[in-house]
Amino acid sequence: MNKKPYYITTAIAYTSGKPHIGNTYEIILADSIARFKRYQGYDVFFQTGTDEHGQKIELNAKEIGVKPKEFVDSIAGQIKDNWDLMNTSYDKFIRTTDTDHVEQIQKIFKKLYDKGDIYKGFYEGMYCTPCESFFTQSQLEDGKCPDCGREVQPAKEDAYFFKMSKYAERLSNHIKENPEFIQPESRKNEMVNNFIKPGLQDLCVSRTSFTWGIPVDFDDKHVVYVWIDALCNYITGIGYDADGKSSEQFNKYWPANLHLIGKDILRFHTIYWPILLMALDLPLPKQIFGHPWLLQGSAGDKMSKSKGNVLYAEDLVNIFGVDPVRYFVLHEMPFDNDGVISWELMVERVNSELANTLGNLVNRTISMSNKYFDGIVSNGNDIEAVDEELKKVVLATPDKVIAKMEKLRVADAISEIFNLFKRCNKYIDETMPWVLAKDEDKKARLETVLYNLVESICIGASLLKSFMPETADRILAQLVAKERSIKEIKDFGLYPSGNKVTDKPEILFARLDLKEVLEKVEASKEVDSETDEEDSNTMDDSNVIDIEAKPEITFDDFLKLQFQVGEIIACEEVKKSKKLLCSQVKIGSQVKQIVSGIKADYSPEEMIGKKVMVVTNLKPAKLAGLMSEGMLLCAEDAEGKLSLLVPERPMPSGAEIS
Repeated sequence: MNKKPYYITTAIAYTSGKPHIGNTYEIILADSIARFKRYQGYDVFFQTGTDEHGQKIELNAKEIGVKPKEFVDSIAGQIKDNWDLMNTSYDKFIRTTDTDHVEQIQKIFKKLYDKGDIYKGFYEGMYCTPCESFFTQSQLEDGKCPDCGREVQPAKEDAYFFKMSKYAERLSNHIKENPEFIQPESRKNEMVNNFIKPGLQDLCVSRTSFTWGIPVDFDDKHVVYVWIDALCNYITGIGYDADGKSSEQFNKYWPANLHLIGKDILRFHTIYWPILLMALDLPLPKQIFGHPWLLQGSAGDKMSKSKGNVLYAEDLVNIFGVDPVRYFVLHEMPFDNDGVISWELMVERVNSELANTLGNLVNRTISMSNKYFDGIVSNGNDIEAVDEELKKVVLATPDKVIAKMEKLRVADAISEIFNLFKRCNKYIDETMPWVLAKDEDKKARLETVLYNLVESICIGASLLKSFMPETADRILAQLVAKERSIKEIKDFGLYPSGNKVTDKPEILFARLDLKEVLEKVEASKEVDSETDEEDSNTMDDSNVIDIEAKPEITFDDFLKLQFQVGEIIACEEVKKSKKLLCSQVKIGSQVKQIVSGIKADYSPEEMIGKKVMVVTNLKPAKLAGLMSEGMLLCAEDAEGKLSLLVPERPMPSGAEIS
């Protein structure tokens, strides 16, 4: 029998920096859905990848003195490593620098131009470099970018435009006729009321102010704007060809069943993308789901490197392991509201749900089987009413999980599985195997109880595998059982009577002491801080007394460094550091955060307003948990006292030092 195809994608990650756990949540969520669909018997194709063009990347690469391709190669590698760390089962990792993608984007652009849907004009408005988006004055919020809240700059340039208004009514009708197209419902209402109803403006789809992008092959002054480039990965990645020679894979999997994206990029996916597809005469994806954000700490702050509150997947995995992190981000994220993660919450959930509910259940069941029957699990068929109650809960769970997953309520699906495990724990309390073991006449009854527990756990573990794959495999291995198919989990009693479980049960999840965990976290921060402070002092030392000469460099090497005048507009002490100050330094139209080891010589108040000399193209580095995006130049006297290097004459912020 042919399997029904199912195509799921994540948004492709922008290669501007290392992904944090909030970014990583999306790939874990998509992976759980993809795994469950495979479990249901679908022929799943799961695509993810990286978005690698744009002005921001060009600027970031220039700041550290490398070519854009070298920059994105490094970041794309970090992102892929992160996805692999979290045991995600994607089928394709697409990069928008892939040759076949680049060729198709050029064809798509030309096709839309020839059709008259793209025309040449010019754009004038307020531009946000991080978002790579133009806005009118009325769209700004408090004079800043409505998407990210950063400063915008006036800009005017020749550009090609896409006729959005031509397809606006058609899109509006599609949304009305397909209520599941945009989910959750609140996101759909936001798109319709805030963007479609007020009227759609034509979309700028090319740029001339930077070169790191896919060239418009019939007008080499222009590069294709990032949103056409990035969005079309969903079709180019599976073999779409604008000349009408699309692959069998494309014809099999398109339209996509699910685009899984963050709520902050919903507008691009639910307005721009469907209209582009309409213009290409392609069917629209069946559903676009804008998931909420994973916030950090009790205050529920959005993760930001500048705030120093970013949590990374590998740091969490080093303490808790892969599956506990997967469990937390999947189970603790509400369907349509933001979730919160913290070290304290992680410890609480590991102890209460994973160690107590699941780990203890598996360990007790295997230990009792070994203690009372040398590990042999036999069905004694001594049935009581409490057994039927257990079976009723266990056999109802698969349909409940399937129903939740059909609505993408992943957290609720996991709750149903853990309700099964909780019912097993209650069953142990109700049947009291340790009491039955004291009465030889109750042997068959004890066998039945332990058999029912093993059978129930097998079904629960099979359902759990989509969400915690390593844990499910470990459970089944200890029970010496195979994973049950989607059909088999609806039958109770398939565990072979007389089978033998392992005689060496392992602890699935050790209980954690919060104090010890926090001490490990702080120790890790202190190690980073000490290393960073040493590095900071080394960078800021421009000692002109008797110092050891460094190796000679070429003039070309020197030209890689960029020196500019900066103005310190804000400064504060770095907590828990004896040496560091954190300054916000205005350099032209940009503001960079720079952490320097000058606290012994300057107070934060003294720093504000100073014009200083800055190295502006250093690769950002973490110092005492804060990102530092440059270096303030200092001199050091014989006593170790530091003095900031400042311009002799008044100079504007951003002036180049040569």
